[in-house]
Amino acid sequence: MAHSTHAYRTNPCNEHVKININGELFFRHEAKISVFDSAFMLGDGVWEGLRVHKGKVAFLSAHLQRLYAGAKALDFYPGISKADLTERIYATIEANQMHEGVHIRLIVSRGTKSTPYQDPRVTITPPTIVIIPEYKEALPKTLLQGIDLFTVHVRRGFPDVQDPKLNSHSKINCILACIQATKAGAAEALMLDPHGFVATCNSTHFFIVKDNCVITSTGQYCLNGITRKAVLDICREQGIAHAETNFSLSDVYSADEAFVTGTFAGLVPVTVIDGRFIGADDAEGKAENNDSRGPMVKRLQSLYQKMLEQECS
Repeated sequence: MAHSTHAYRTNPCNEHVKININGELFFRHEAKISVFDSAFMLGDGVWEGLRVHKGKVAFLSAHLQRLYAGAKALDFYPGISKADLTERIYATIEANQMHEGVHIRLIVSRGTKSTPYQDPRVTITPPTIVIIPEYKEALPKTLLQGIDLFTVHVRRGFPDVQDPKLNSHSKINCILACIQATKAGAAEALMLDPHGFVATCNSTHFFIVKDNCVITSTGQYCLNGITRKAVLDICREQGIAHAETNFSLSDVYSADEAFVTGTFAGLVPVTVIDGRFIGADDAEGKAENNDSRGPMVKRLQSLYQKMLEQECS
């Protein structure tokens, strides 16, 4: 993952972190769930990626709202209130004495099954809740030099096939997109919607900048991104022109800037898409300075950092 937004520097401390499984702490090498668990067998469950900054989980309320909405859509209740789950998350952080540069994977599955079968009625336990904290931060060079994307054939589909707004464990379409992009030598996949308009990436949300206007997709074929929403909120608050609309690859190739957003890395510039330099007029100068960011990306990164500081103050 040398170019990915999720690239990070390995931290040996992660070998000793304690992982929370259903309220009980286990060291990493001891943390296990049943092979009959719904998430393992069928991808039946929901999850969130969380960021810890200054001892606080950023935008936790929004993440939990999305998690519980996803579970409700899958017709199960996590078996714990949002308040109690919040307490469990912070208890896990404190047990590990982790306060900065921490990423958490919060996993909720329907529970353990009596037999390998998809029917939810063969689930015989309450939901499985796993909290995995790790010391993990985006590489500084990623935030400066950015990533490259490749447009894949795998589409973000209609909600009657698999609703792209559902953050379930069933991510095979995104995995296939990621594989195709990797084989093409790119960091991540740019995915289109069923109509051929740009939808999102396989693990991040995609934006372009044209004539000082920040543009992203309608959101109809992508997850309700927390950082995506934060960027749009920043644009509204700062009077930055912005739009959620359909746009094509022609618009992408002629864009002045491009970037992706996600909980892990925040805002990351995109420098190359399908072999084409974005904002190519000054690409060589940017490369020489090891800084590929355009003026809008620089501004939004700064404003997002201020929002994060305020959120976690």
